[in-house]
Amino acid sequence: MADADKGFLTKKEEEEIVEAIRKAERKTSGEIRVHIERSTGGQDIFERSMEVFHKLKMDNTKEDNGVLIYVAVEDHNFVIYGDKGINAVVPDDFWESTKDLIVSHFKNGDFKTGLVEGILKAGEQLEKHFPWDENDTNELSNQISKG
Repeated sequence: MADADKGFLTKKEEEEIVEAIRKAERKTSGEIRVHIERSTGGQDIFERSMEVFHKLKMDNTKEDNGVLIYVAVEDHNFVIYGDKGINAVVPDDFWESTKDLIVSHFKNGDFKTGLVEGILKAGEQLEKHFPWDENDTNELSNQISKG
C-alpha cells in the first residue's frame, strides 16, 4: 500500500515529526512511534492500532512503555495506544489532553503540528512516570512507519 499518506505530510514535515520523537524521548524511557496508513479497511480503529502496535514490536520494550500514535488518513481518525506498563500506572484520562491537542490542529488541517505537539506532550506525560535514565537505550526506531 505505497503512498498510504499521499498528500498527508511532506518529506520535511516527516523529518520534523521524527525530530520531535527524538526530543520527546530524551527525557523518558518511553518509546513513541507514529504509524500512518490510508484506512483501517473497515476494521475497528482500536483493534487495528493494536495490530500495528504488535507488528512494530512495540510490546517488546523493557518497561512495557511504548506509545503508538496511529493515524488512518482517509478515515479522519487516530488513536494514541499505550502499552500495559503505562496503563497500569496512569489515570484513565491520561491521554485525553494529548488527544485534544492533536485534534485541535487536525481540525485545521495542520497534521504536522498536531503530531509534533502531540508527540512532545506525550513525552512530557511519559517523563512523569518513566523518567529517562542513563542506562536507557532507544529500543525502537523513531522513523514514521506506514501501512
